[in-house]
Amino acid sequence: MMESRQPGETGEHERHRAYRLIDGDGERAKLAGLVNAEWYKCAVPRPVMKGLMQRSDARAIRDTLLWYAAIVASGVLAWFAWRAHSPWAIPAFFLYGTLYCSPADSRWHESGHGTAFRTAWMNQVLYQMASFQVFRRPTIWRWSHARHHTDTLVVGRDREIAVPLPTDWLSLALNVFALKHAAAEVPKMISAAFGDIGEEEKTFVPESEWPKVIREARIHLSIYIAVIASCFIFRSILPLLYVGLPSLYGAWLYLYFGLTQHAGMPENVLDHRKNCRTVMMNPVFRFLYLNMNYHVEHHMFPMVPYHALPRLHDAVKDDMPPPYPSSLAAYAEIIPALMRQTRDPSYHVERPVPAATQP
Repeated sequence: MMESRQPGETGEHERHRAYRLIDGDGERAKLAGLVNAEWYKCAVPRPVMKGLMQRSDARAIRDTLLWYAAIVASGVLAWFAWRAHSPWAIPAFFLYGTLYCSPADSRWHESGHGTAFRTAWMNQVLYQMASFQVFRRPTIWRWSHARHHTDTLVVGRDREIAVPLPTDWLSLALNVFALKHAAAEVPKMISAAFGDIGEEEKTFVPESEWPKVIREARIHLSIYIAVIASCFIFRSILPLLYVGLPSLYGAWLYLYFGLTQHAGMPENVLDHRKNCRTVMMNPVFRFLYLNMNYHVEHHMFPMVPYHALPRLHDAVKDDMPPPYPSSLAAYAEIIPALMRQTRDPSYHVERPVPAATQP
């Protein structure tokens, strides 16, 4: 197994060089047999898996309509509070932004896999909308996430490693409101709108998809320009409070959910039971997160739709580490692990994988 180069050895500004897709540790990962490798999978009988993989338009339509209804209701509440000059406008817009952005992350994710709906065009529509709401360029992030699944937490290959080592606390703090994410995406979106999709992006996005990347960047940029222009026309920040800024001030919850997935776990291993977490959550969180709390199961069988993940969990639980009983229990492990990784990047959480099924 490859020992990842310790970031930080060539200066503070270079401490995460190993994670770069160009001139990072990607070649070392290939030599170590970690790229497009075969991952461990729990044994699931074929008839059971066939049943688990059944998709449903009705379930996804219901859940999508409920989500957008909640967004509209909170937006109307925020509007009335704003018009009344009430201080309740602040929590009302905070609720609106949270519903607008954070659940969009899981909808972006599920529709990107093509498993939210049974009908392909429905997945595509939701994917485009959710990508905009969570401030991601759709085609770039579709291929980025495909790489994340083939090379999960492989240093120099996976661009979606949320907490590179050693722990960068400033970046984590900025991303509570997606500030670092937006600071990286805005110039890339502008460059793509002018025809330059980026050298790193070219390493994982097929050339046939490049025109789509450019077109999407132009559409998104045009929408943001129109929203900003309307702020000047109406002499009000209200348009940006509804479109644009919610992707920032509403991002905190998806960060809270997202860090439970892999933070503090080992890099460069080929067993999702070791580098992912399954965390038990309450029904509201599971609705907002679309059952992505069953994250080991999702990574092991990514084509199982979100509504079947609890059943998949039951089918494979005897071959899994015990799930975390709550998100707070997960964070009781995550925070000390990240603190230790600040000074010791070689440290990682060890999960108790059943001895009889060690790969």
